[in-house]
Amino acid sequence: MTAAQPLWSGADIARAAGGSLSVPFVVSGVTFDSREVTPGDLFIALRGASSDGHDFVSGAHEAGASGFVVERPVPFPHVLVSDTPAALNALGGAARRRTSATIIGVTGSVGKTGTKEALRLALDRIAPGRTHASVKSYNNHTGVPLSLARMPAESRFGIFEMGMNHAGELAALTRLVRPHIGVVTWVAPAHIEHFNSVDDIARAKSEIFEGIEPGGTAIWPHDNPHAAILSAAVAERGLLSLSFGLEDGADVRAFNVVTDWQGSSMDVDVAGERLHCRIGMAGSHWVSNALAVLAAVKATGADIGEAAAALEGMTGIAGRGARFTIPASGGEALLIDESYNANPASMAAALAVLADIPGRRRIAVLGAMRELGRESAGQHAALAAPINAASVAELALVGPEMTVLAIDGASHLPDWQAAGAWVKATLQAGDVLLVKGSNSVGLGRLVDLLKGPR
Repeated sequence: MTAAQPLWSGADIARAAGGSLSVPFVVSGVTFDSREVTPGDLFIALRGASSDGHDFVSGAHEAGASGFVVERPVPFPHVLVSDTPAALNALGGAARRRTSATIIGVTGSVGKTGTKEALRLALDRIAPGRTHASVKSYNNHTGVPLSLARMPAESRFGIFEMGMNHAGELAALTRLVRPHIGVVTWVAPAHIEHFNSVDDIARAKSEIFEGIEPGGTAIWPHDNPHAAILSAAVAERGLLSLSFGLEDGADVRAFNVVTDWQGSSMDVDVAGERLHCRIGMAGSHWVSNALAVLAAVKATGADIGEAAAALEGMTGIAGRGARFTIPASGGEALLIDESYNANPASMAAALAVLADIPGRRRIAVLGAMRELGRESAGQHAALAAPINAASVAELALVGPEMTVLAIDGASHLPDWQAAGAWVKATLQAGDVLLVKGSNSVGLGRLVDLLKGPR
């Protein structure tokens, strides 16, 4: 998008949302968070359970917003609608209808954001400046339409992360996104609190296939224990299918995998096309993510060799494996930032990466895993095995759910502030520190504290 080609005009917005335009305007971006407004943005005043976006209209205008979507008139260029959340959804739908881009939807219990970011990196190498992707983890009923509304009409590729914690949520999102390619990264007991079994989670994840455009492709993990459920959903909808994994029968399969703490190398058969790939991210879970990426790029018809080259340049994502050098007693230590979220599968994967990283000592601050329901106590207690396997020398456990985890010498702490004091008293030069927990535990703020001003 250029200055001469705005993202939306006020008239387009009014037409999409069924609203009335006050005066003409154009915008170069879209947001519903007044803290994120940049000059030229459209600000959509959403009503929420605890706040009303209309209270922040003046602040958004001062920050440079060029236009507004509101439910009551304001003294700035605006589109007046009866329901701003519905208007956001309608604008996302209009963005999808006006583009000829190849659309990829990504979901899964783990690996959604990493796979989405790796796809963005790979496809932007193939179509520089014409690859659009969700930012952050905007993957719910407001984040997905916002990400769609932000997509320039001339995009060649659009990549959208879609999340869920209840059955039926993905079905609604995929009908809005209407992907040509739908990716399920993995199925694991995340959000199990809201489901009777992991099989039911697999069925909910397979809802992404319901919205795939006719002739589109479903991509799914061949080696997952619940693969049969995904495969059956693909067959039921008559979609093209690309499975990925390390086991015999996968359409996209890795061979000769060599991993170390800095990444992995492997040979890959991508539905009959062979190549060598190096991933700049550590952990066996990133081997799986990379295979999903190569499968998706294959489905677009783009160059998988270029995609493989892009994966080598993949670096850590904030909250999901980013690495930082931080001050420690006597010098510096290495921080592994996995603070964004946690479930049993991702916790085990992060600890396995920690086990491979050389350092004076391995230290971990692990926060509670939320939304595990009746399985919470058992899943938290089961972390003892991967913690011990990682040879963690000093361990802090944050949150009441962690009290069931009995490990000699572990410090049980109430919150991230207490964890910050613990780290500062514990960390020494040459140590490697892993920070991981569910987002609601707040360990991202601990990471910010440890990184200090930048």
